[in-house]
Amino acid sequence: MVAKCGLGLLILLGPCNALSAQSLAPRAYVITPQDANAVTITWSYYSGGVNFNGTIPITGATGTYSVPVLSYYRSFSFFGRSANITGFLPYGVGTFQGSVLGTHRQIYRSGLLDLGVRFSVNLKGGPAMRPQEFAKWKQKILLGASIAVIPPTGQYDPMHLVNWGINRWAVKPEIGYSQRWGHWLLDGYGGVWFYTANDAYYSLPQPLPQTENPIGSFEGHLSYDFKPRCWASLDGNYWFGGTTSLNGIANLLTKQKSSRIGGTASFPITKRQSIKVSYSNGAYIRFGGNYQSVSVAWQYSWIGKLL
Repeated sequence: MVAKCGLGLLILLGPCNALSAQSLAPRAYVITPQDANAVTITWSYYSGGVNFNGTIPITGATGTYSVPVLSYYRSFSFFGRSANITGFLPYGVGTFQGSVLGTHRQIYRSGLLDLGVRFSVNLKGGPAMRPQEFAKWKQKILLGASIAVIPPTGQYDPMHLVNWGINRWAVKPEIGYSQRWGHWLLDGYGGVWFYTANDAYYSLPQPLPQTENPIGSFEGHLSYDFKPRCWASLDGNYWFGGTTSLNGIANLLTKQKSSRIGGTASFPITKRQSIKVSYSNGAYIRFGGNYQSVSVAWQYSWIGKLL
């Protein structure tokens, strides 16, 4: 989860699969049979530094917060190719603190983050298949494409320094690759986040328009299957760009160039239920991403139109 705070808190959800440059989402392009459904409840905990854009005198800013996320996934046929759509509804609760002109300040925030939706379609290696066909299919090389969209639906007040919402649209097109060798699976993704302007960004004496340059991101995962639905992966990413401008004046200190590493493990607990746990930490930090993250997810899945 991104812990980037610029005169308003920008939190892009790592737990929401690929909904942020800083996310670590293994197996995002692995396909499922048609009419596969999954409801997932994820609880994520974050602790670490919070970055301001260098325009206000705040030092030693840190945050400790948790984000439960409810998501729904469904797969279907899209012109004969395997495709899926996932919707995310996150909620944040946390405490943020720092020194303002030598005085320690602390605030508490709870509220809805911006919801998100991601559409993904296979381009090579993964035709749409019914469950009977899928049971006989063996993955080799998969190529896919996706687009993630985050509308400005979260809690936002231009008079507050810290907000859960980002008060702008965010869109990310991405290309994904996945290849299997026996029990081993290699994933790689590359995409770019594009942002509209935030016309009411926190500033004194009054809010001002803020823009942000696109953020490019690369993500890689190497995972191993111990048995069906039981696997573990080593995760890593790198992102760059994102220089912000306030009222048309660019702040070069906000240019991001960072990476994170982590691990993920998933295991079944019943025929339809599974648990996934993950951990990540900043590996190389220039601006943004200097935090630790732990998440636990419970998933209930089924095939068909009804539970």
